[in-house]
Amino acid sequence: MSKPACVALMGPTASGKTALAFALADALEDSLPVDLISVDSALIYRGMDIGTAKPSAEERRRYPHALIDILDPVQSYSAARFREDALALMRESHARGHLPVLVGGTMLYYRALFGGIADLPDADPAVRQRIAAQAAELGWATLHEELARVDPEAAARIHPNDPQRIARALEVHALTGRALSQLQREGREAASDCGWRVLRLALAPEDRETLHRRIAERFRLMLAQGFVEEVEALRARGDLHLALPSMRAVGYRQIWEYLDGKGDRATMEERGIIATRQFAKRQMTWLRSEPSLDWLVTQAPDVGRLVERVRRHLDGGLGCDKLEI
Repeated sequence: MSKPACVALMGPTASGKTALAFALADALEDSLPVDLISVDSALIYRGMDIGTAKPSAEERRRYPHALIDILDPVQSYSAARFREDALALMRESHARGHLPVLVGGTMLYYRALFGGIADLPDADPAVRQRIAAQAAELGWATLHEELARVDPEAAARIHPNDPQRIARALEVHALTGRALSQLQREGREAASDCGWRVLRLALAPEDRETLHRRIAERFRLMLAQGFVEEVEALRARGDLHLALPSMRAVGYRQIWEYLDGKGDRATMEERGIIATRQFAKRQMTWLRSEPSLDWLVTQAPDVGRLVERVRRHLDGGLGCDKLEI
């Protein structure tokens, strides 16, 4: 009970996390001000607004978010750096007498924050270039098979269509001679407690079809809002390419390839929706493996009951497995 409390609002893409965070902030405004901290590996980038469903400027004036628009898309950001930044922001929030609320769907960031992170080598441009050349020649499926040979545990949790994580796992093995999964396990075992009492809330749809419908509707809305034009402007800079983490964000790659002449607009739209569904599936897989989650299985959570749950957490109440709110 001596530890400060925080709330983590997780969930797959298009599940309504941002709207629920706003509602929670409104409900607690008079008694306990909320500080929102983004946990999203795409929202960190400036100029990537439409395709990331970034809160609007007006929304961010009403509900300020930390860790949004902190980097240029040409830059990289690690889970270790996120952990350092987020913990500092959480401490500052608590010192002001506020409640830090983490909101977003980048599960790797949550795992690093609350479970510790391995001491991994920095990226090596030469090794990354070699892996990218192998992928171009052999295909990512073959590299995933190579990963299964050197690190079967990592290969089991990394999807064959996830080139960024496949490349990183192979890079770590090439640089250290050891499996990424082993280094991560050792890092978690050695990590000290993050020092917080965390209420982990997982917002999920009542069924997969509902989430798929919301994903398709949101992707089409993004296109109507100018998603293609946003990617065109990023391409026009001349210093961005698909190997960068920013441009591998879901939707951006599919539109970039469309602008390269790979398929028509309808095909691009279909690929973007499918990629987003696959991303949401991976998020749900991560969530199901997380301990001590309070599941909010509904399309329209009862904010009043959610506030009651948060207050019980602040008072030291125990969690549960599923909340029908």
